[in-house]
Amino acid sequence: MNTASATPAAATSQPLATNGHDKLLTVTNNAPAPASTITGGPASTIAERVGQPRTVDADIVIPVYNEQEQLADSVLALMNHLATSQIEGWAYTWQIVIADNASTDDTWSIASRLSAQYPDRVRAIRIAAKGRGRALKLAWGESVARTVAYMDVDLSTDIAQTGVLIGSLLYGGADVSFGCRLFDESQVVRSAKREFISRTYNGMLRVLLGAAFHDAQCGFKAMTSDAARHLLPYIQDNEWFFDTEMLLLAQATNMRMYEFPVHWIEDPGTTVNIPDTVKKDLKGMWRMNGTLNRMRLATAA
Repeated sequence: MNTASATPAAATSQPLATNGHDKLLTVTNNAPAPASTITGGPASTIAERVGQPRTVDADIVIPVYNEQEQLADSVLALMNHLATSQIEGWAYTWQIVIADNASTDDTWSIASRLSAQYPDRVRAIRIAAKGRGRALKLAWGESVARTVAYMDVDLSTDIAQTGVLIGSLLYGGADVSFGCRLFDESQVVRSAKREFISRTYNGMLRVLLGAAFHDAQCGFKAMTSDAARHLLPYIQDNEWFFDTEMLLLAQATNMRMYEFPVHWIEDPGTTVNIPDTVKKDLKGMWRMNGTLNRMRLATAA
């Protein structure tokens, strides 16, 4: 997928029917200022790959950093689910993409072995620089699939909901789809501390930035190839704020956003540095406030 896109335009797909528990969001169309999609020089390119992008309905990316303990089990579990649990009428072809961003353990060797062992189902890329956002930009940026998605390697979100994530794009008319842990219908198991941080952060997004969605941080997101071509060149963040920035820009450019409740269980072994992530998220929010204000002024001019 070529990410050198022109100014984002409104999506033209038809609305997705909702069941009352899901949220289909649309807003007015604007255009952000272009950004440099990948920053950091040669370290921010794909250094190695095993396998090539395939023309499938969905590229499902698993970004990883030092995940040698659970990578193989998670990929095999997802692969087996995708091979045996297609929803009737919503079937799709797929490829799993392991995006290793600068691991220092055996993650890359495991990813390479899985890709060689299952060449029709798994491919792998290695990026020399850290950053989940950077890994997704590069993996999605070279995709030739109709839709691109990602999920966390711990499979915290129930993979049985992958059909909804992808099907809502292929068959439902959404441009962007993503799971939400904060709906009443969501079934979530996590610590009180992380619950408080998540609700506070998402509340700030709604109050300060006008977010119409409810959960920016759930690691279970997808979008059409057209949406990716429009959005990726304008997302500046290469780390954890990538998700928030993607959703805010999708909302600001009138894309159809499908948010649905998920079953989610916290991984007690998560390596996310919460204080550092919170600090960077606050900086990202300040930057996006300026970006969204400039977009509003440009629209009003």
